[in-house]
Amino acid sequence: MSSDSKSPIRRRQRLAQAVIDALRDRIVTGDLSIGAQLPTEIQLELEFGVSRTVVREAIAELRAAGLVTPVQGKGIFVAEPQGDRSQVHLTPGEIKSIPETLELLEFRLAIEVESAAISAYRRSPQQEEAIREANQHMIANIRAGAPTVDADFAFHLAIARATNNHYYSESLARFGPRSIPRSQFPTLPDAGDVDYLTGVIAEHGRIIDAIADQDPDGARSAMREHLLNSQKRYRRLAR
Repeated sequence: MSSDSKSPIRRRQRLAQAVIDALRDRIVTGDLSIGAQLPTEIQLELEFGVSRTVVREAIAELRAAGLVTPVQGKGIFVAEPQGDRSQVHLTPGEIKSIPETLELLEFRLAIEVESAAISAYRRSPQQEEAIREANQHMIANIRAGAPTVDADFAFHLAIARATNNHYYSESLARFGPRSIPRSQFPTLPDAGDVDYLTGVIAEHGRIIDAIADQDPDGARSAMREHLLNSQKRYRRLAR
């Protein structure tokens, strides 16, 4: 039994995060437009199969992020965008996750930089194609306005598998898609920003090119740049 399954608090936090992610996606995509009323607590309980406590925690996080606002006697409504778009308003849960995110990125730098280099001289044609396919899947999701975290993780895992050293892939697989930092920050404006994600794709492209050219030093450098850019971004949130 995992430690997570033994902790009711952690399980409740995961369930609340799932509700937050789903409602935020509806707000961002316009399914819930500005001024629209959210479903009632009872409706959300039934829809997501969670408790009243989980629903209330999720709504509290969305309120803290400025995405929704209560109207006394009426319910919860999608809030007007905040005037200062340059400010980042994270939920309390997101703020708490910053240190862990930075630690995980530090670990990934130690593992994935060398993983990319080894992949450059060990990958098979099929493994190189798997790396490209994962990146193409992410590109397709960006164009469709769909979530990109799973495809992004699949890209990094495909590189780890291309080392043909199971310790690299198992180390990364242990963390799953949560190793992609934006999965922990659903209210961060850049999380679904096309320009930002296009930049990520460009960084992926440089990694792919080096692996395809069997250039370990180039692959190592491209992966380091990619992860350092992410690390710098989330360090700024900690200030």
